[in-house]
Amino acid sequence: MAEINHFEYGWITPALSYALSVLGSALGLVCAGRIRTATGAGQRAWWGLLAAWALGGTAIWAMHFMAMLGFAVVGTRIRYDVPLTAASTAIAVAAVGLGLAIVGTGRLSAVRLIAGGLFTGAGVAAMHYTGMAAMRLDGILGYDRARVALSVGIAVVAATVALWLSMTVRRGLAIAASALVMGVAVNGMHFTGMSALSVHPHESRGDLSGTEVSGLLVPIILAVVFGVVGLVYALLAAPTDDDRAGAAYLDSRRDGLPEVATAQPAPDPVGLRARSTLGQPGTPFPSRRDTGRR
Repeated sequence: MAEINHFEYGWITPALSYALSVLGSALGLVCAGRIRTATGAGQRAWWGLLAAWALGGTAIWAMHFMAMLGFAVVGTRIRYDVPLTAASTAIAVAAVGLGLAIVGTGRLSAVRLIAGGLFTGAGVAAMHYTGMAAMRLDGILGYDRARVALSVGIAVVAATVALWLSMTVRRGLAIAASALVMGVAVNGMHFTGMSALSVHPHESRGDLSGTEVSGLLVPIILAVVFGVVGLVYALLAAPTDDDRAGAAYLDSRRDGLPEVATAQPAPDPVGLRARSTLGQPGTPFPSRRDTGRR
């Protein structure tokens, strides 16, 4: 078997992967909290999509790719199949979105939570091994079945806990603590699955197909940066509970005000307005000649 190095650049890649998983988890929990306070189906779908991208795209898939930057096999180069890599991203986002849809519709129950955790955990595991299948190198990949099963179990448990936290956690300190725990779970699942891998080298068979990691690094980093900025902007631009309460208070005060009465002319007790012809449109100005005739 070929020698495998999971930390080619030391602790830089695992530290960055953990930071990404914590950041994505925190943003995902905040977005999931907005699902509960959404007033319509469109708003719930919008926040569900953002939460799925934050959890599936940033906390899980971007963490996976960052950790893979430190993966190396002695004696061979590694390339990645772009369509399979993109498919692994879609699997992660879709799995988290499906889990949120299961637990977020109707009243939260144990049955919904377990079903959502199973679907999401299986999707996260599928994302991981799809991403591994996208690797192209001079060797054959093998897996230890017991460790693969353990990684899938960790993914299901982590997904169930994440879905439960997304539906129950609301305060800032609790969200931060939950994100730290979720980061440990996501990284634990990844490196457990990586420990099950073995590579059996063979002779080089020409140029490897696919793209080197350097060719994927820039677009993925840009996608993560713009995705995080977009999530933060959406959270800052959306009205909070205090904003909605203030708007409701102003509406109630506005509804309680009496209607403005129509302006009425000032009273004329001695009838001067009726006797006077001055100031009325179309009335000629009187002269002395007219007065003498009278």
